[in-house]
Amino acid sequence: MRRHERESGEWMHRLTNQVRPYAWGAREAIPRLLGVEPDGTPQAELWLGAHHGAPSTVQIDGGPRALPGLIATDPDRMLGHRTAERFGARLPYLLKYLAAEAPLSLQVHPDAERARSGYQAEERAGIPVDAPHRNYRDPHHKPELLLALEPFDALCGFREPAATLADLGGLTSELAVRLRGDLSNPDTHAALRAALTRLLSLPDSDRRRMIDAFVGEWAERDRGCDHAEIVTDLAARYPGDPGAVACLLLNRLTLWPGQALFLPAGNLHAYLQGTAIEVMASSDNVLRAGLTGKHVDAPELLDVVDFSVLPIPYARPTLVDGRREFRPPAPEFALHEIGPGQIAAHLPGDGPTVLLVLHGEVELVAEVGEGTDLRRGESVFVQADSGPIKVEGHGHVIAATVGAN
Repeated sequence: MRRHERESGEWMHRLTNQVRPYAWGAREAIPRLLGVEPDGTPQAELWLGAHHGAPSTVQIDGGPRALPGLIATDPDRMLGHRTAERFGARLPYLLKYLAAEAPLSLQVHPDAERARSGYQAEERAGIPVDAPHRNYRDPHHKPELLLALEPFDALCGFREPAATLADLGGLTSELAVRLRGDLSNPDTHAALRAALTRLLSLPDSDRRRMIDAFVGEWAERDRGCDHAEIVTDLAARYPGDPGAVACLLLNRLTLWPGQALFLPAGNLHAYLQGTAIEVMASSDNVLRAGLTGKHVDAPELLDVVDFSVLPIPYARPTLVDGRREFRPPAPEFALHEIGPGQIAAHLPGDGPTVLLVLHGEVELVAEVGEGTDLRRGESVFVQADSGPIKVEGHGHVIAATVGAN
């Protein structure tokens, strides 16, 4: 493949990205992507973007520079005037490569209004932004889209209370009996709220005893349901954690490669295992319900959760210019998948693009006619004034762009 690369800084900037070493991360997936030897530690997420928690860097004038600083030098050129006008001098999305070897926390994300008001309230209260008990670390919402790269297990959204009642049938432990009472309410919202409230409000003195009794009885029976093993597995990983029982309220599903979910505000979910691409509004606001040693603010979470029973929120792509394009109802982002295989595709080029090569070797050519080669694990930030971008070669490419107005 020919190489006729322009000087760094003219339209495309190679990225160096940070890895988040969360305990649930896989040991090999991210090192394999980046072509480095695993060091035996969990590597959970590779962040590609300008979020202040782990910003990517670029090389400018021979030295590293954080991507937020580059964007701030000329937002109209880097982001495009329309994007800068809509979102300010910030990249509005964050792209992640996620590798889960163990379950993530059971969690929910706030809507824009709640994020803004919660952040302002905690600022006024003087709570440090990095305090363990802080709920809102920035004033932005966090809708997200997840695209599976391999079979990916998850819990997502509430199922009908009748389905959970059927799974609880015949159990005599105290917690099972009380949950059946909660879920028998014909008002679906009220039933689910009561059950989750009960689980998150168990007295400290009784929580471990009640959960252990429930899980012990559950494990003794061959239940033959989708949740049969996940309850005992989660309880073993997080002893005494109500999230192990709360999972019975949610849909359990497996995404196959190429399938995607869009998770709006209020959707209670937990990722269980697998590798995937995530793109989201650039935020780190997470309210946790369980399966974690981190802070759980039950009253705040219960105010944010949407207790509706809705269809599983699969995201369907459209085929555009040689790529699969996901445009969920989030103005901050769209996701584009090109390949795998022999590819010749175009990206819109009407705003900033972050692109990652999952495998193979491809060439990017901007409207100006210059190009550069990228290989597995390499990534770039393409500024808005590049114009449309052609991607060709043989491989598998992911790109994030700004969403529609």
